[in-house]
Amino acid sequence: MHFQPSARAQALQAQLQAFMAAHVHPAEAVYEAQLREAPKGQAPAVLQTLKARARAEGLWNLFLPGSHGAGLSNLEYAPLAECMGRVMWASEVFNCSAPDTGNMEVLSLYGNPEQQRQWLQPLLAGEIRSAFSMTEPAVASSDATNIQCQIRREGDSYVINGRKWYTSGAMNAACRLLIVMGKTDPDHADKHRQQSMILVPIDTPGVRIVRDMKAFGYDDGPGGHPEIVYENVRVPAANMLLGEGRGFEIAQGRLGPGRIHHCMRLIGCAQRALELACQRASTRVAFGRALGEQGSVREDLAHSYCEIEQARLLTLRAADKMDREGNKAAKDLIAAAKIVVPAMAARVIDRAIQIHGAAGVSQDTFLPEAYVYARFIRIGDGPDQVHLAALGKQLLRQHGQAPAH
Repeated sequence: MHFQPSARAQALQAQLQAFMAAHVHPAEAVYEAQLREAPKGQAPAVLQTLKARARAEGLWNLFLPGSHGAGLSNLEYAPLAECMGRVMWASEVFNCSAPDTGNMEVLSLYGNPEQQRQWLQPLLAGEIRSAFSMTEPAVASSDATNIQCQIRREGDSYVINGRKWYTSGAMNAACRLLIVMGKTDPDHADKHRQQSMILVPIDTPGVRIVRDMKAFGYDDGPGGHPEIVYENVRVPAANMLLGEGRGFEIAQGRLGPGRIHHCMRLIGCAQRALELACQRASTRVAFGRALGEQGSVREDLAHSYCEIEQARLLTLRAADKMDREGNKAAKDLIAAAKIVVPAMAARVIDRAIQIHGAAGVSQDTFLPEAYVYARFIRIGDGPDQVHLAALGKQLLRQHGQAPAH
């Protein structure tokens, strides 16, 4: 199977690579310095400058198919996301960063015209940020039927009570919207029709940020991953997305593209890690010869190359099937990519860290932060075990009853 991007996608890829080389990579040290000095939750000024430049050059909303976005297919977007993934914060430059991408997809697919006017348009313009509030500390949220957050109808309003954490992006000073998943009918509805999603402006009374959660010691500013308590949070009934009991349906529509986007970006992380490892191995001398002359180092580099190529092809195949047959038809390939790619990236980045020695765990390379990202995504958007179980179940359904030949 040959994955040949369209002429437009190839042109955008070349333009994006040139933009990254000219503007993003040279700004990495500036970004880190400004982030250290900025108030918590405040994005570095250089990021805003780069966003304005990217939008002016048409490198904007590349992730979103259809009329709301750039109109690219998943397959066309894949190499662009990989390119962005080489710098941890670069996707925001092009308004293509999670969780906003998933939230914009939700509003584009399921939002009514007023919800789109109020929230989708400013998100598409990069004027605000948003967060997705689903995971809860008190229950195993890998099984979303466990979620305990209550969304109760009272007249023309819904009242929300619950506790969430790892609500990625909600610490950002520009975050204005929380998409909250909770239960509207825990007592009578089928277990997959109890959940709903509702739009909650972050400044609504009763929304209380308790603390910012760290991931492996990183606070992941400026967006963060806060723990949030919802105490009698009242929003208009019109803020309900799609209707009561449609939360699972929305989640499946949201998470498929989100998972594959993470895979695309992680391939970029892994590719950059391999290139850095090759540079280090070529220039660093130990025991009288370059590290790259050591057999074990060469084997690590070769294994990394093979694993990246395998993961890239799997991701492209999933993206291609999503485009041709829809997200639901491609769910097995999406699950496979989500299982394979983060684990691959963690291994490749780990090898690069090892080749760099002490420098590999320092702030002088992107490797530690990239490793944390890869390891975190083995949990984020569903842990490995959930995808393994779902994929195994589907394989048994598909092949388990067939006679052996």
